[in-house]
Amino acid sequence: MTKITVAKGDGIGPEIMDATLRIIQAAGAQLDIDEIDVGEKVYLAGNTAGISNEAWEKIRKNKIFLKAPITTPQGGGYKSLNVTTRKTLGLFANVRPCKSLHPYISTKHPKMDVVIVRENEEDLYAGIEHQQTDEVVQCLKLISRPGCEKIITYAFEYAKKFGRKKVTCFTKDNIMKQTDGLFHKVFDEISEKYPEIETEHWIIDIGAAKLADSPETFDVIVMPNLYGDVLSDIAAQITGSVGLAGSSNIGHDHAMFEAIHGSAPRRAGQNLANPTGLLQGAILMLQHIGQSDIAAKVQNAWLKTMEDGIHTYDVYDEETSTQKVGTKEFADAVIERLGQEPAKLEKVAYKNTGGIEIPRHTRKQRAEKVLEGVDVFVDWEGTDPDTIGEKMSKGMNTDVLELTMITNRGVKVWPNGYDETFCTDHWRCRFKAVDGKTPTKADIVEVLNKAIEVGIDSIKTENLYTFDGVRGYSLGQGQ
Repeated sequence: MTKITVAKGDGIGPEIMDATLRIIQAAGAQLDIDEIDVGEKVYLAGNTAGISNEAWEKIRKNKIFLKAPITTPQGGGYKSLNVTTRKTLGLFANVRPCKSLHPYISTKHPKMDVVIVRENEEDLYAGIEHQQTDEVVQCLKLISRPGCEKIITYAFEYAKKFGRKKVTCFTKDNIMKQTDGLFHKVFDEISEKYPEIETEHWIIDIGAAKLADSPETFDVIVMPNLYGDVLSDIAAQITGSVGLAGSSNIGHDHAMFEAIHGSAPRRAGQNLANPTGLLQGAILMLQHIGQSDIAAKVQNAWLKTMEDGIHTYDVYDEETSTQKVGTKEFADAVIERLGQEPAKLEKVAYKNTGGIEIPRHTRKQRAEKVLEGVDVFVDWEGTDPDTIGEKMSKGMNTDVLELTMITNRGVKVWPNGYDETFCTDHWRCRFKAVDGKTPTKADIVEVLNKAIEVGIDSIKTENLYTFDGVRGYSLGQGQ
């Protein structure tokens, strides 16, 4: 018996959760259910997190969380409970299997069987944003080596456990050489530990095009958070419907399982909603907690139901469906088929029980970190780079640091810029060490003090370092 936390959520959530629990319990799932309230009514009661401290304690204690979709109210500073839960509990891996049900669910890709493994905690989803000038806002993209190591190791361990033959990495490291470059570098390092698994890397744009056009060429795909969020929905949709997909969110100590779709409040209370997405999440949960025989029993019954053409309104098709049913009736149909297997769709037999464990991160010896200069970001409403370049080089250079480059939105505009380059009011001004000099933090402070003296509005700084002699910052575009 495994104790799990259950949240029925908002909108169609209570209906699809009731249907899901009926099915898995009828199949013999050994569960002790601890129910909590989260979501809209908790938000509207004045809790901007959408979850009480008591509910948090149950989730932390029970470690396994099955959650229906929730509604996050618009505006008012309400935080996404999904993002909060993933990051608070260290649920670093989001896993979304996407497999075709051809010909019973319409798809252009009948041979598709892809698993998206998405990093779940960092990247742009750190949500660190600032308005810096009248015209420019910033979002920080944070990629860490521990984050890369965890998610990439998990992807390879997943492939190994479930007999997958290939792991593909998607990044945009031809442009973001530091952040996505780190992800790609760690992928190459870790792949060497799994010589039996084929590996490849694609730039995200052409990789996404390939996924949409020829998904059968992929097996397991691992990628940073934002790309994974977008492409996992695309992958689910091109199998037939986002509404049929479930996902797992896995950490070292906790796990959350859910449908990938939203709460669909317009369909609530009408016995219309398809419980498949949440049911698929529950099947992933059963595998994770070591009840793989029950997971297979439920999955095969669900496949038989889909094969028999018993469909809810969202996937009903007169050419392939035999009966249009509601939420409760669909659950009844799956329960009636427990113990049966599909005749044409591929039946499942989950032999490996339990979750995937990966080593916890241990910090390596720190690199030698050497300061080389500073990027001073400036709010200046002028449009001529030569004007600000002359003012800053005359007024802010020191004996140790001198202005060497100005960029605008990443493009080098001083010295020797081009008149055609559009400039906004946000300027990156790079000060590097004068030959033979070694700058200190005090030298940076001197530059900033000079900015005040000459009337330059500095809005932020980024120190420029090398790590074991390797440059740890990007060049300007066109430099």
